[in-house]
Amino acid sequence: MSEETPPYGSRGSMAANGWFTDEGFWTAYASLMFDEGRWAEALDAVDAILRLAGMDKPAVLDMCCGPGRHSLEFSRRGCPVVGVDITQPYLEAARDSAAYEGLNASFEHGDARSWVRPTAFNLAVNLFTSFGYFDSPEEDLAMLSCMRTSLKPGGVLVMDLVGKETAAANFIEGEWFERDGKLVLTEFSVVGAWEGLKNRWIIVDGDKKTDRSWVQRLYSASELRRALIAAGFSRVDIYGSLSGIAYDHNAHSLVAVARV
Repeated sequence: MSEETPPYGSRGSMAANGWFTDEGFWTAYASLMFDEGRWAEALDAVDAILRLAGMDKPAVLDMCCGPGRHSLEFSRRGCPVVGVDITQPYLEAARDSAAYEGLNASFEHGDARSWVRPTAFNLAVNLFTSFGYFDSPEEDLAMLSCMRTSLKPGGVLVMDLVGKETAAANFIEGEWFERDGKLVLTEFSVVGAWEGLKNRWIIVDGDKKTDRSWVQRLYSASELRRALIAAGFSRVDIYGSLSGIAYDHNAHSLVAVARV
């Protein structure tokens, strides 16, 4: 990660200048991350999230919403939605999709460490491993605290990410594959004592080559629970997928359901 990103001080002082603010990165990788299959997954994911939260048509905050896969699906179910992301091209695409379908969804440019709308939402979601990319755990905590502040009493946060346990169980050093007419090479390495996972993706598209690396901070289930409690949540339940299976050796991902 960029060494220029300042440490967490106050919400007003956290500048959005990390690697994740590079729009060229996200546009270059968009077709790989958000292919037709990924869009189709949103329908079942939203069903599962509403079941886990025990809600019908909540007001939803989709933090780090990307091009709006889940935001749009929530809105199709009659949920008023605000999606927040730092990547303008993704927000523009999401707005165009919402306008085309006539959906009650708005999309705002914002930094997850500081964007907050106090007690405005019943449900907040942070999905597709959109957590753990800031320079410090304090900045991660700031993000969790902002989502907590944005929830009404009785509100629920649902997070779905790669956990430390699942990352270790499924670790590979790299692979290559073809997708969307491009050759993709990936490399992975462990940072420290499993504090993080370094990712390197190389995309070859004809004569054009894109080579990017980044680090994701890894949280175990117990570490994520402690962080959510520190952010002000009163109860945190852990699952191994959005379908609600146990977080054990069969877990697909780390899912946290945190209640205000």
